[in-house]
Amino acid sequence: MLNLKNTLALAVAASALAVAAPAMAQEVKIGFLADVTGPIAGFAPGMVDAGNLAITNVNDQGGILDGQTLVSVLADSACDGGAAGPAADRLVNSEQVVAIFGGYCSGSTIAGANGSAIPGNVVMVSPASTAPAVAELADNDLVFRDVVPDSIQGVKAAELLLSQGTTEVGVTYVNNDYGSGLAGAFVDAFTAGGGTVLANVAHEDGKADYRPEIGQVEAAGATTLVIYGYENAGGGAILNQAIEAGSFTQFVGGDGMAGDALLEGRDAASLEGMILTQAAAAAGPSFDALNALTSAVGQDANGTYVTNSYDAVFLLALAIEKSGSADREGVSAALREVANAPGETILPGEWSKAKELIAAGTDINYEGASGTIEFDDVGDVAGAINYFVIEGGATVNKGLIQ
Repeated sequence: MLNLKNTLALAVAASALAVAAPAMAQEVKIGFLADVTGPIAGFAPGMVDAGNLAITNVNDQGGILDGQTLVSVLADSACDGGAAGPAADRLVNSEQVVAIFGGYCSGSTIAGANGSAIPGNVVMVSPASTAPAVAELADNDLVFRDVVPDSIQGVKAAELLLSQGTTEVGVTYVNNDYGSGLAGAFVDAFTAGGGTVLANVAHEDGKADYRPEIGQVEAAGATTLVIYGYENAGGGAILNQAIEAGSFTQFVGGDGMAGDALLEGRDAASLEGMILTQAAAAAGPSFDALNALTSAVGQDANGTYVTNSYDAVFLLALAIEKSGSADREGVSAALREVANAPGETILPGEWSKAKELIAAGTDINYEGASGTIEFDDVGDVAGAINYFVIEGGATVNKGLIQ
């Protein structure tokens, strides 16, 4: 048995070791509810990389709060509401993340928000969930997105086609929140502008044969086919089989059909003249700042939703810093403060500058590489839509749809 003298000596020694040992750096977790498998697997990894670049920029410039380390925790939501529910639950209730970057697909965001994020008081910022239904969530001001919603993209696509003299179209859309929301906005605007939608056909992902859906559009007499789906899933298969059918002279796609994979493995000549719409990236100092950051690590700032992804994670970090703690409470209000004017401008990568200004009590205003980010009452941003045309085997940016 130890005597009192030895016990005291051990206690003193243990105390000395505790003082001498460096404190373990604490981690502040941001969950990445990311659709890295499933129909958008072709471009989701680039979005994850962009988010992690924002985290690296924070940590390389002193870390978050009082020198804590910002870390990402990835959960694959597979662009599927059924998978997104458990993935979000793990982030919110097991990993105890402070906030969530994501989801990417609209169904993932809605399922993750309703199932775990809203009940857990966790802020979400989506870089790519464009369905109008996201804005309709009863979310207690917890769900935001820095991407232009389909209520704008669909309208602009309709205006573009009508301005080019296309007055009759057939539409097929993936039967989920994204596809139905985008197709609905397009059809309403197209018909309101004097156009005729000859066929409007839903499709399910995961099928081998889409000839029945294509046949419905063909039978209606449409020669322009608007595809609102995913290039890596049903939308891409429909495009391939529609090309084989040879009945269409014009193809149109939304952001789910965009990306480098569109031209990979396809005869570019068969896509000549295809129109694609996508939210416009910012030009000027903010985009240039991110472009320099991504170029330094071998990433591409022009990749699908790369700018939105970096902005979303950097904004969440700024909001946590502004709130003054790693508690979930207060992140929502702080997010609006760091994103919306007024305030001193912060560009992508300017973490140390932002940190000093926040510490001094100075208002900041983050200017995103994806565009000006001013969250409205439902957590949405306004923005512009670019259109692209396949010309000579390349995707050519034609600029804003005016």
